[in-house]
Amino acid sequence: MIQLAGVWMALATFLGIWWGHVGVRWLEANSERIGPPAAMLTIAGLALNGYALLAPSLTIAGVCSIIGITLLWDAFELYRQQRRVQKGHAPANPRNPRHAAYLAAGGHATTEDLLDREPGGRPGPESRQLPFGPTGTPRVVPAPVLARQPVVEEHD
Repeated sequence: MIQLAGVWMALATFLGIWWGHVGVRWLEANSERIGPPAAMLTIAGLALNGYALLAPSLTIAGVCSIIGITLLWDAFELYRQQRRVQKGHAPANPRNPRHAAYLAAGGHATTEDLLDREPGGRPGPESRQLPFGPTGTPRVVPAPVLARQPVVEEHD
């Protein structure tokens, strides 16, 4: 007998991740307030997980639970996306009053979508990453410094 439970759960996972990426960005950009969509996602996620506890089959329970947990995470992710917009890491929607306020405040918010670009194979801004430091974080040194002499660190 062919078992399709894994296929259905994999499909639910893929679609949940897709929705989490696209849907959260769309909801955050178009909602005047974050609270109502976050509440709806939370309620839907809890309902699906509650149904998963009583579902008649393991496949249905798995799919409901995967989508339910994804919706709960998306509710949390709405607030994180809002902070990304405020910091300028995600584009602000000037037609959204909440985003317009971020833009008017003169902070880091921007309408430029940093992900909407064509890969050209050219180096990014005038900086270059050097080898990782002892803490595991990459070092960034401005290009003019690199032109004078390379930075070499000695470790004990």
